[in-house]
Amino acid sequence: MHIFEVFSIIGTIAFAMSGAFVAMEEEYDILGVLVLGLVTAFGGGVIRNVLIGVPVTTLWSQGALIMLALVSVAVAFLLPLKWIGHWKRTEALFDAIGLAAFAIQGGLYAANMGHPISAVIVAAVLTGIGGGIIRDLLAGRKPLVLRDEIYAVWAMLAGFAIGMGWFTSNVGLLICFAAVVLFRMCSVHYKWKLPRRSLVSADATPTQTTQGALNRTLSKGE
Repeated sequence: MHIFEVFSIIGTIAFAMSGAFVAMEEEYDILGVLVLGLVTAFGGGVIRNVLIGVPVTTLWSQGALIMLALVSVAVAFLLPLKWIGHWKRTEALFDAIGLAAFAIQGGLYAANMGHPISAVIVAAVLTGIGGGIIRDLLAGRKPLVLRDEIYAVWAMLAGFAIGMGWFTSNVGLLICFAAVVLFRMCSVHYKWKLPRRSLVSADATPTQTTQGALNRTLSKGE
C-alpha cells in the first residue's frame, strides 16, 4: 500500500468522525450524523473534481474509503461519551494529518492534469478544507476553518509548493506532508491566527449590538 493511501485512510477516518461528532453536538438524528460524516470526508474532493474537470462519478470508485467512512461514523455514534472525550483531545493531530494528506492529494490531481498553479492551489485548499466548510454550514455554524487557528493557509502553501514543482519525489512529498502537519499543530498549540477586523464598534454596548442585529433582521422582513 502506498504511503499516501495510508494517510488518506487516516484522514477519511478523522474527517468522518469529526462530522459525526459535530452532528451529535447539534443533536441531529442518525441520518444527520451519517450525512455530516460522509460530507466532511468526501465533500472537498467532490468540489475539487468539479472545478478541475475530473468526473464526479470517480467518487464511486472509492468504495473501500466510503465503507471505511460509514464504519467510522457508526463507531462515532456508538462510542461512550468518555471515549469521545479522549478522541477530542487527539482530534487536532488526526485532523492535521487529514488536512496534509488531502491537500497534497488535491494538488497532485490538478498538477498531473497540467492545470496552472492557481488551479493547483485551489484544488489543494478545497480538498483539504471543503468538507469541513460544508459540514459547518449544514450544522448551522460559521466555518471554523476560516475563523479559527490558521488552517487553510497550510493547504494553500502545500498546493503552491506542488504547483511550483518543488516536491515531486516520494521523499519530497513526505517532507511536504510532515511540514503541513507540523505547522498546523504549531498553529493549534500557539493559537496563531490571521489578522481580522470586526465591523462592530469596540465601545458598542451589548444592547446596542443586539438592537443592531434586530434592526437588520427586521429590515429583511424576517
